[in-house]
Amino acid sequence: MGTTDLHYRGLLEVGRDIQAKKLSPVEVTEAMLQRIGKVDGALKSYAHVSPESALAEAAIAEKEIAAGKVKGPLHGVPIAVKDLCWVKGMPAAHGMPIHRDFMPSEDATVVVRLKQAGAIILGKLQQTEGAYADHHPKIDPPKNPWDKELWSGASSSGSGSATAAGLCFGSLGTDTGGSIRFPSAANGITGLKPTWGRVSRFGAYELAATLDHIGPMARRAIDCGAMLSVIAGADPKDTTAVPLSVPDYTANLSGDMKGMVIGIDRRWTTEGTDEAAVKVLDDALRVAKDLGATIKDITFPDAQAVTNDWFPLCGIEAAVAHEATYPARKDEYGPGLAGLLDLGLQQSGTDYQKIVLRREAFRGAVRALFETVDLIAVPAQAYAAPTLAKMASLGEDPSLIGGLLRFTCPFDMTGSPTITLPGGFAPNGGPVAFQFVSRHFDEARLVAAGDAFQRATDWHTRHPSL
Repeated sequence: MGTTDLHYRGLLEVGRDIQAKKLSPVEVTEAMLQRIGKVDGALKSYAHVSPESALAEAAIAEKEIAAGKVKGPLHGVPIAVKDLCWVKGMPAAHGMPIHRDFMPSEDATVVVRLKQAGAIILGKLQQTEGAYADHHPKIDPPKNPWDKELWSGASSSGSGSATAAGLCFGSLGTDTGGSIRFPSAANGITGLKPTWGRVSRFGAYELAATLDHIGPMARRAIDCGAMLSVIAGADPKDTTAVPLSVPDYTANLSGDMKGMVIGIDRRWTTEGTDEAAVKVLDDALRVAKDLGATIKDITFPDAQAVTNDWFPLCGIEAAVAHEATYPARKDEYGPGLAGLLDLGLQQSGTDYQKIVLRREAFRGAVRALFETVDLIAVPAQAYAAPTLAKMASLGEDPSLIGGLLRFTCPFDMTGSPTITLPGGFAPNGGPVAFQFVSRHFDEARLVAAGDAFQRATDWHTRHPSL
């Protein structure tokens, strides 16, 4: 296969050909850089492209592979990372003009690990301001490659757009309230939000420290698993990264779901959820049942309070993260992030403690559910494939914000791992996704379930016509 028709191939598939010397890492990297040059002017998914360092890394990988020193399945494969991850020699603006000149002196731990695995870093992917809801007014938001009138997700919008458009074979995103899951769903790709503490956050700008998760985004569940195997694990530079051994998430994949018990709260997942989102979840559960899973009705704990609490909690933690520049340089902030920081600064100590107590009670209730089920199935969001026009009206309609966050931020409040899988299309042609959620540190089951679903379906193989 030539380099002209490989950009939509799977990360591991391309990796195998590179490591078997059927493809050259330099030629693959050159092809990806050419595609970025051709396509990304319209999409604006990249904040920074670094052809010189990418080609230098590819040349090193080529020599290592030629000498028989294969470092693993990512060796020689071009990927990209969200702008908030530090990469030495590349600017890290965090979606904020205030940081546009910041050049990190070291790599984020996740970037160190990707480089150690031999992956080629193409560049930095655009994101919302400070990884919150909106792009800074001075920054062009990335476009959805399926349709420029559709939302591209927040805040890892560049990661979603670039991965869907074949401008990298995988990417890193972050998720604080849904920001791996929203762009994965919106752009028709697979996103894996690990357990909080599974992946080091060192060298990544914070939005909210106890809510932030760094995870892989790719076109296939197995590719996300391969990336997570590389980036996960303890880190002396981030003592919140849990010192558990890291499995090979691509091993022992059976292609079925025999023995898996999947819980669903049919009232919670359908009430206020639009028809396309409900249909995709129902269809996915039928596939799971055909693959041997047991579907079990459950009652999910009331998530309304923790969804409401997410905003002030995120605001409090973000205010700490931005203490050096906010409110001192408030006029350089966009209105969305400034509003969040003001909300955080308005909370009292007793307000905060009540949020902490409600959060811990909710975490316990969700943990108890996993005594009886292996996975919980939920929509990615309550309305499928939203348009930019619909998203622009969020401020006028509180129910829209609630519908957006209803199935995402509860699992940031619990720190639970989730996988987002494409499962169909809305009437407007936009991709629609669903999620599986598992118990803490059981990402292997998410990858296994996602891989089985994708062997039985072809939604992940559909690509936008650019």
